[in-house]
Amino acid sequence: MTAETDTQGSVTTVYKVSGMSCGHCEGAVSGEIAQVAGVSSVKAVASSGEVTVVSAAPLDEEAVRAAVDEAGFELVGRA
Repeated sequence: MTAETDTQGSVTTVYKVSGMSCGHCEGAVSGEIAQVAGVSSVKAVASSGEVTVVSAAPLDEEAVRAAVDEAGFELVGRA
């Protein structure tokens, strides 16, 4: 899946993250990704391993990967 731009001009991208198993994991991943420049919202779901990120513009995947790594998890790629 590629990033999608909505009518307000924001971009929604869904990433797959391995290793999340609980709400604490979701919070850790969300907190780190939220610090990436341009991110306006993050929703991580441990049960599916998916993280939905809304940003002002397409994000540098390496910046997202670094944030997920900092949280202690692995970015698999886009969902």
